[in-house]
Amino acid sequence: MGRATRLIAMTDTGARSESDLPIKAVYDAADLADFDPDEKLGAPGKYPFTRGVYPSMYTGRPWTMRQYAGFGTAKESNERYHELVNNGTGGLSVAFDLPTQMGYDSDEAIASGEVGKVGVAIDSIDDMKVLFGGLPLGEISTSMTINAPAAMLLLMYQLVAEEQGVPADRLTGTIQNDVLKEYIARGTYIFPPKESLRLISDIFAYCHKELPRWNTISISGYHMAEAGATPAQEIAFTLANAMEYVRAAVAAGLDVDDFAPRLSFFFVARTTLLEEVAKFRAARRIWARIMKEEFGAKNPKSMMLRFHTQTAGVQLTAQQPEVNLIRVALQGLGAVLGGTQSLHTNSYDEAIALPTQKAARLALRTQQVIAYETDVTKTVDPFAGSYVVESMTDDLEAAALELIQAVEDRGGAVAAIEQGFQKNEIERSAYRIALEIDNGERTVVGVNRYRIDEEEPYEPLRVDPQIEIDQCERLAALRADRDNDAVAAALEEVKAAARGTDNLLYPIKKALAARATGGEVAHALREVWGTYVPRDAF
Repeated sequence: MGRATRLIAMTDTGARSESDLPIKAVYDAADLADFDPDEKLGAPGKYPFTRGVYPSMYTGRPWTMRQYAGFGTAKESNERYHELVNNGTGGLSVAFDLPTQMGYDSDEAIASGEVGKVGVAIDSIDDMKVLFGGLPLGEISTSMTINAPAAMLLLMYQLVAEEQGVPADRLTGTIQNDVLKEYIARGTYIFPPKESLRLISDIFAYCHKELPRWNTISISGYHMAEAGATPAQEIAFTLANAMEYVRAAVAAGLDVDDFAPRLSFFFVARTTLLEEVAKFRAARRIWARIMKEEFGAKNPKSMMLRFHTQTAGVQLTAQQPEVNLIRVALQGLGAVLGGTQSLHTNSYDEAIALPTQKAARLALRTQQVIAYETDVTKTVDPFAGSYVVESMTDDLEAAALELIQAVEDRGGAVAAIEQGFQKNEIERSAYRIALEIDNGERTVVGVNRYRIDEEEPYEPLRVDPQIEIDQCERLAALRADRDNDAVAAALEEVKAAARGTDNLLYPIKKALAARATGGEVAHALREVWGTYVPRDAF
């Protein structure tokens, strides 16, 4: 067999990527014959930002190392935050429990059994003071995974900072604030899409004026990926949602360059390292062109796709959990090679329960080893010019653009959500992956191959049910101690703003400062706006 014949045979393997795109065994110069470096790459920190959003990337300083934490009471979470900061974490990432995420107080019947379970319970500014007690809010960056009630949690944070004497213009961080992906993949929505977009636009305007360094939204593909979205679907549906947010803000009278520089994104990092690197590079290029060509952005910062990455929780296994350390290291490496701005590495025991303190520390150490013991931070965009990565980047870009157009053809992200398009596409991908695991086409170490007969004993971190009782008692004491007439009057102002066009964040802040609870503010908005009921619920 001659060399040419051998190469043809090597390239025709039938291998497919996570996005179900063909992968060749050998890539060479012919794959980049039409590749224009000026058009496709540019310089690092320059349009179209394929090579990274900053000229020096990690050669100047590493990414922000965040650790996602929050469980039980605000006091317990505060202790974990102090531990993480002492171990070198540069940014905190707060997990809230389901009642907080859904706009319910801990003492409501619907919250029973869920208080403090998947994150920290925050009912009022009193809880927020405990959560961030003793932490230098003017020096750390805080990310909050909160969506429908994002305005309330952001304003509580601002109020706590004000009590610490930290001016608003020094506060840095991010609220997720991405409700559209909740309708698609996650489910912690409250209000209908139109009203949700109104509240998000108000947050954009408020932060532009009051919190200029705050990232007003983290448009998330992560949760869609966890639900089964492929890399192509992840970036396509995320950017389609982002386009909807930009349109809503522009329609509300905001100039695109006034708010777009504070938009941020949130993606997953899977173990398929090469495709993940290509995904991040393709996403940057697509977004830069959308902002420049469709929305007429003039400020280069408006065209930068800055993103946080979290390693893939869905790929962690309860079987042989220590193997997750290797998975997380590879996923974190892919995120870094792809140019992330901040990173959370999952703890190896998260498939079993909330992370133990040791596991959380190991997850942080994983990032520190990548940053300080490897050479990947010594140069910008190490894969630039790679036959395989540039080809994969082009392939992913084309696949994502096709999906974005499919969303546009249905009237945009909200209309496509109402038609169930994104959800159906993701469910099909999830089903394909599940079948591949079940029939052995896809190997999951410890699950369908390389199993062991008996797992080693493991003692997980458990949430004490007493937390719910204590939280309810705290709420009762709050309501007995505060000026309830002032709270009621402030909540009426929230309702009036919701019926009109005034920026909602100012009356919401007044209500929270009067010690209204997050649930009370959410209920005031529910009274005016109603709640979202998905089409398939009928």
